[in-house]
Amino acid sequence: MSAKKSRSSTPRSEAEQSPLKQKALPLPAPAGRPRTVPLTVSRPELLVQGSDRAFRSLVHGLFGFFARHEAVRAGHGARIGLVGIEYTVLISIGHLSAEEGQVSVNRLAEHLYLSGAFVTTLTNQLLKRGLIHKTPDPSDRRRVLLEISQEGWARLAELAPVQRKVNDVQFDCLSAAEFQQLLSMVNRLIESSNRALSLQAYYAGGGEGAMPTDERPMKRGSKQSRRLSAQ
Repeated sequence: MSAKKSRSSTPRSEAEQSPLKQKALPLPAPAGRPRTVPLTVSRPELLVQGSDRAFRSLVHGLFGFFARHEAVRAGHGARIGLVGIEYTVLISIGHLSAEEGQVSVNRLAEHLYLSGAFVTTLTNQLLKRGLIHKTPDPSDRRRVLLEISQEGWARLAELAPVQRKVNDVQFDCLSAAEFQQLLSMVNRLIESSNRALSLQAYYAGGGEGAMPTDERPMKRGSKQSRRLSAQ
């Protein structure tokens, strides 16, 4: 009992009496933590007052847009019993056949920026569902021509009314001029992204040998430039 009285009668400091009045001590910085985060770009056109924050905001915004656009595409496909990429292949065959006539696997792959092998796999799936026909090219038996079947056209016709409304809403923030500007910018970004991938592969291989030609800006009118602009 006397021990309890002794402890309770011991005067406490002001800090012990009022813990809220204690000042929080700064936590030590983790070992090895950099004082500043390295820039993700160095081109002056992409920096605002020396900061890459606007660039990073753009990249993250693109991720957000692409995720939502992929969800829209998946919704279009689901409406006619397909996954998103199958829907894209089917409708692209229709558009190319209407605009260019004959559609080969290679032309479709070029149009969609996909590999020929991947497009072959997808078209085989559509063929099994009875949505397209495949016929040998009379002028080159090594090539296969793609054509939408009656059932395939029926599904696209079923989708069209809702598809138009959804697409109109998704891009209703653009004026006619802005739409043309965005189209041009996206095409240029695809070209520059191809060069970025070539450079990334170069460094992944140890950075040995000559710098990839895709890293250097293409000359206007060059064969490669004409091929990309034709896409």
